[in-house]
Amino acid sequence: MKALDLFCGAGGLALGAKLAGVEVVQAVEKDVHAATTYSFNFPDVSMFLGSVEDYSEINLHVKPDLIFGGPPCQGYSTSNQRTRTKSNPSNWLFKEFIRIVSLVEPRWVVMENVKGLIETENKFFIESIANGFRSIGYDIVFSLLNAVDFGIPQNRSRLFIVGNRSGQRFEFPVKQIGEHVTVGEAIDDLPELPNGASIDRLPYRHNIPSDYARHLRANMASCANNFVTRNAGHIIDRYKHVPPGGNWENIPSALMQNYKDRSQCHTGIYHRLRNDTPSVVIGNFRKNMLIHPIQDRGLSVREAARIQSFPDWFEFKGSIGFQQQQVGNAVPPLLSKAIFDHIISYS
Repeated sequence: MKALDLFCGAGGLALGAKLAGVEVVQAVEKDVHAATTYSFNFPDVSMFLGSVEDYSEINLHVKPDLIFGGPPCQGYSTSNQRTRTKSNPSNWLFKEFIRIVSLVEPRWVVMENVKGLIETENKFFIESIANGFRSIGYDIVFSLLNAVDFGIPQNRSRLFIVGNRSGQRFEFPVKQIGEHVTVGEAIDDLPELPNGASIDRLPYRHNIPSDYARHLRANMASCANNFVTRNAGHIIDRYKHVPPGGNWENIPSALMQNYKDRSQCHTGIYHRLRNDTPSVVIGNFRKNMLIHPIQDRGLSVREAARIQSFPDWFEFKGSIGFQQQQVGNAVPPLLSKAIFDHIISYS
């Protein structure tokens, strides 16, 4: 099965597709940093570097059986209330997705987004997307899936919209049975790092990884992207007061005087992860400021990538800020794989 990847980002959806046996023939992305990461990890995929609005079927050399992608999701996020409106131009980019699908007419379509899309503007956008696909001949279903239910050490719910032109009613994959993978199982074997770590590639801390870590390590002897944001001393002092599972509420008021109203802080600020449970959502590094379970520092890019289920051979490119953004925006590859595995079973 051949595929076209729209709004491809760094390649979380594409990696899941590849692991399921899908051949991605072309990708479309306008962010040069994300596109650089994508092309580094998928050198055989033709990259259209530019806006989806400028893309048409004439750019395709092979007709795909599947078109997938994740239009920008920030405007639908519950953490961005001011942009969750019809007036945000980015919230209408799904129309470009539907436009390209109508031109190419693949057998299958998969669109991914945040769960906030369902509630935004009283369900206006989710209904517009579903009706748009149905108007061009696709039987559409959608569902929320939590990454933690598919072997990923993170509570991360994502919306998947799946459709086909063959009259087949798609049924979403069921939850995996078994215990959830924990943060400790995901990152315990990774290098011990200082605040502001800046050495890209380092050897593993030990050679007794969990089954999850062993799977992502494969045969690698070292891993890249061991970068950590350099926090100021007063930030590190705050970290020291936060226990596993705690957050800003555990920090003495004397250390939080730059906050005009601490009650406005959300629970994700200064949240220290716990080794014995799955992680909260890996998102915006600067906004959430997640703390390592044991060390008084933020997460490294590789630690966040592990929690997202990226294998260690997958390398992120650009400055640390761009790498963090790519990881936080990505679809967990193993969650993506579950969707594409299921689609292939219908073929």
